[in-house]
Amino acid sequence: MSETDQSNVEVVREATRALARKFDNNYWLDKDNKHEYPWEFVKAFAAGGWLGAMIPEEYGGIGLGLKEAAVMMGEISASGAGMSGGSAVHFYVFPPAPIVRYGSEEMKREYLPKLASGEMLMAFGVTEPTAGVDTSRIKTKATKINGGWVINGQKVFITNAKNAQRILLLARTSPRRDDKPLHGMTLFFAEMDPERITIREIDKLGRAAIDTNELFIDNLEVADHEVVGEVDKGFYYLLDGLNPERICVAMEGIGLGRAALDLATNYANERIVFDRPIGKNQAVAHPLADSWIRLEAAEGMAMKAADLFDAQQPCGAEAAAAKYLGAEAGFDACDRAFSTFGGYAYAKEYHIERLWREVRLLRNAPFSQEMVRNYISQQVLGLPRSY
Repeated sequence: MSETDQSNVEVVREATRALARKFDNNYWLDKDNKHEYPWEFVKAFAAGGWLGAMIPEEYGGIGLGLKEAAVMMGEISASGAGMSGGSAVHFYVFPPAPIVRYGSEEMKREYLPKLASGEMLMAFGVTEPTAGVDTSRIKTKATKINGGWVINGQKVFITNAKNAQRILLLARTSPRRDDKPLHGMTLFFAEMDPERITIREIDKLGRAAIDTNELFIDNLEVADHEVVGEVDKGFYYLLDGLNPERICVAMEGIGLGRAALDLATNYANERIVFDRPIGKNQAVAHPLADSWIRLEAAEGMAMKAADLFDAQQPCGAEAAAAKYLGAEAGFDACDRAFSTFGGYAYAKEYHIERLWREVRLLRNAPFSQEMVRNYISQQVLGLPRSY
């Protein structure tokens, strides 16, 4: 990496850290308690131009690399915003990638500036209740009509649907083939039409400030010009967004761990039991030290993956490993912080339980730790496929 590149990363780190920390833990606790979308936070990042971090300058963004965007996501999460703040911003970072690369010029000029400015919020519609991690078996179907398509189906665990104006929606346009199971799916940048899409919010454990939903799609009409790229190739276009997603999620997990670690170390220095700070006890100090080491190592892998992506080199294994390490290190740090606070960790005013609830998600999403191990076993180590 050149000195200029490193300087860019540090400028982004310092600027986004300062901006994110204007919204303290009590802000996020209030949003979590009220199940209220953090629009003030989003607007602050929009005003700074950060929502368009990876959108090219010609379409209203600032054209940064994934490394800078990932550092931004880590700083957001580490500020105490956790996944509530992370999810509110990262949907401007990785979901537009297929549009940037494969969308028509008309589509890019119409929608990317709106995303970069925060005028438009988008959702990302891939997951289905009957398909699980086997995306090839989605049942949402798009049927060709004159001038467009009619889509019917169901999606689940869709973030932002209650607030988004549009959704990047994956649907089958050709029957599944055993020899090419991932062929025959198409990406649509569809309007969130309330007459055709019923939204049912999911009551969940964490990240309450950000809505997560089931979608029931009934005869949603989408025009031909709202197809992203070519028909039947949508899944392959998604891959341009999946590696950035994994790297950003890794950094969010690392940020959550660092937020919890900061709270725990401060508490361990201040909490006096048996006439001494509890941080003087190795049973408290060593787990926190171990978490710092693991978080640093996880960031190293995430930055390696981001470097490869920015250099347009293959980074699937590194991105998957970064997500795995970020989720594990982040969860362990939050769990150890929970133990450091003891019974007080259950009290919301100390913020640990909120971070703990949010970081647990990352062991399962956007894909499970078991699927990471499956991928590395097969694709890196050359072992037989186990699933």
